[in-house]
Amino acid sequence: MSFEEKFDNAKDKIAGKAKELEGKITGDKAREVEGKTQNVKGEAKDDVQKVRDVAHDDVDAVKDALKNKKDNPEK
Repeated sequence: MSFEEKFDNAKDKIAGKAKELEGKITGDKAREVEGKTQNVKGEAKDDVQKVRDVAHDDVDAVKDALKNKKDNPEK
């Protein structure tokens, strides 16, 4: 996950927590829900990025294994 992606996801989570707190303090349920939603969006984006990173690592491992097998056919 790149720095920019991490920063963007953290920004969503922090802004979401701030809106949620603002909504709780002011009694604005819509703002509270908006904050919770934005926070969940940031967390979901983190999870998607992690899955993507693992998938890329797995694909790279398969490519390396196939390359090694091609370079060393007796194994």
